[in-house]
Amino acid sequence: MPTKRHGKVRHMLRTGRAVVVQRTPFTIQLTYESTNYVQPLTLGIDAGSKTIGVSATTAQEEVYASETELRNDIVELLSTRREYRRARRNRKTRYRKARFQNRTNGKKQRWIAPSIQHKIETHLKVVTQAHKRLPISEIIAEVASFDIQKIKNPEISGAEYQQGEQLDFWNVREYVLFRDGHNCQYCHSKSNDNILNVHHIESRKTGGDAPNNLITLCEDCHKAYHGGKLNLAINRGQTFKDAAFMGIMRWAFYNRLKETYPNVKLTYGYITKNTRIRAGLDKSHCVDARCISGNPTAKPSDTIYAQKSVRRHNRQIHKATINKGGVRKLNQSPKYVYGYQLFDKVKMANGEEGFIFGRRSSGSFDIRRLDGTKLSAGISYKKLKAIGSRRSILTERRSGVPPHN
Repeated sequence: MPTKRHGKVRHMLRTGRAVVVQRTPFTIQLTYESTNYVQPLTLGIDAGSKTIGVSATTAQEEVYASETELRNDIVELLSTRREYRRARRNRKTRYRKARFQNRTNGKKQRWIAPSIQHKIETHLKVVTQAHKRLPISEIIAEVASFDIQKIKNPEISGAEYQQGEQLDFWNVREYVLFRDGHNCQYCHSKSNDNILNVHHIESRKTGGDAPNNLITLCEDCHKAYHGGKLNLAINRGQTFKDAAFMGIMRWAFYNRLKETYPNVKLTYGYITKNTRIRAGLDKSHCVDARCISGNPTAKPSDTIYAQKSVRRHNRQIHKATINKGGVRKLNQSPKYVYGYQLFDKVKMANGEEGFIFGRRSSGSFDIRRLDGTKLSAGISYKKLKAIGSRRSILTERRSGVPPHN
């Protein structure tokens, strides 16, 4: 259980009656037999597609609070890898047997996209971390379902759900041309070019082929845009990535929790919102998690642990750009540079703590906090002290936000 008796903790560490298990959050383990009495703790989980809120509370106080930033770069990385593979297959390479049938047969029945699977795994990892540190007696997770059709059109009802906006159109391209009146949306046919193209507002890698990511341009304007001669001041319409993610992951996450932990319950977003408003609290992920735990009026924790999920490995061997002579530079840097890895936690000479976000062979490192604040753009490795090795989830201690009325 958490304690504020710092003097006793120091004495126990000096005399060998306890050992340090983890530095952030600072966790110790007793080396002798003690009583088994613990207070019941409820863990509230505010699941999300970008940030996870966690709060462990008793009826009187919040003993642990954290916010974890999830990775959102997996879709783009997988799309880039797919482009590289297709390019290789189009070049004169050795014959490779077709493997598409193996991939189809190898998929599990309830296959989940890698980007969503990673976020579910991170949710479970965050719960496991809290369970290792604290005697959690109950877990309450918030799930949400979104009616995307209602978000697009609040008046929709009945058979319109099945029909959709692309009814009677052969494909998305035909629908987009019809929607835009077969007219260039930049020059409005002033270029007198009769050839029309469908242009992606966001990159196809991340934006996809949804109609709200497509716009009609004449061929002249389309070529001018990709040639850097034209600036399209057009924003994509509303996206539903976060809503789609929550709809897919909610039951997968809940069922995985039930398989691992005995006492798991569900709650819903509208209940959390009502609880937060009644308690007079401002919205944040930690506050929502505290409301989910069932103790919204508990004394907030003085410390919030900010966490960030980061990439573990970069398996791309060469850079995509081909230099003169057909030489491609290596993309992978050494695992250790002057004894430090990427994302190692270090302490600077002035006492500030941060993470290594960049390394140079000259020995100067880029040190930042998890929110992106630069502590030093090029400090020497000789002025750094290692205080923690890199992990898939980085943790940083921050002062808690005072409660709002």
